[in-house]
Amino acid sequence: MKIGVLALQGDVAEHIKSLSDCGVDALAVKTKSEISAISALVIPGGESTTIAKLARSFDLFDQIKDRIKSGMPTYGSCAGMILLSDVIEDAIDGQESFGGIDMVVRRNAFGRQVDSFETDLKFKGITEPAVRAVFIRAPWVESVGAGVEILAEITNSSGIKHPVAVRQGNLLATSFHPELTGDNRVHRFFVENICRQLANI
Repeated sequence: MKIGVLALQGDVAEHIKSLSDCGVDALAVKTKSEISAISALVIPGGESTTIAKLARSFDLFDQIKDRIKSGMPTYGSCAGMILLSDVIEDAIDGQESFGGIDMVVRRNAFGRQVDSFETDLKFKGITEPAVRAVFIRAPWVESVGAGVEILAEITNSSGIKHPVAVRQGNLLATSFHPELTGDNRVHRFFVENICRQLANI
C-alpha cells in the first residue's frame, strides 16, 4: 500500500515520517502519474488557497477531486481539512475545495499565527493518553451532515463546542497538526481504520 503526501506546499516531510513510522510506504506526490499510482492520500497543512491554486496550475485538481469522490482514502490536516470540506465559511473569492466531507469549515477560526496553541484532546478511537493537538491558524467545523462522525471537539472562548476531528467514510480530517508532535496515533488511526480496512490488508 502506497500513501502519497500531496507535495505542493506545507509540512510534507513530517507527514511522510509519521506514516513511515506506521509501517507503510509513504512518498511525496506532485504529478498526475504519481497520484495515479497511490492507494491513499494525505493533504498536509499549509495554505489552503495556495494548495488549491497549485493543484489547478499543475492540472491535478480534478484528478484529486475525482479520486476522492471515487473512494480513495484521504486524510487532511489543517489546510487539508479545509480542502476536504464541501463548504468553506469565510472563503476568499474563487476559493475551491476538493470536497468529500459533508461539513462547513471556518478558515482561521482560532485567529492569526500569534494565536497558535497546543492542548490535549480526547479522540474517539484512540486510547489514553490524550492526543496532543497543535493548532496553527487552524480551522474548525461549524456544522456537519448526518453521515459525518465527530472524533474530537474543542470548546471556544464562548463555551461553544466545535468539532476539530471528523470522519466520513474513508475521509478523515483534523484541524490540528499531529505530524508535529512525534505522536503518530492519528496517522495510525488513518492507516489501520481506514486504509487497511478498506483494502482488506
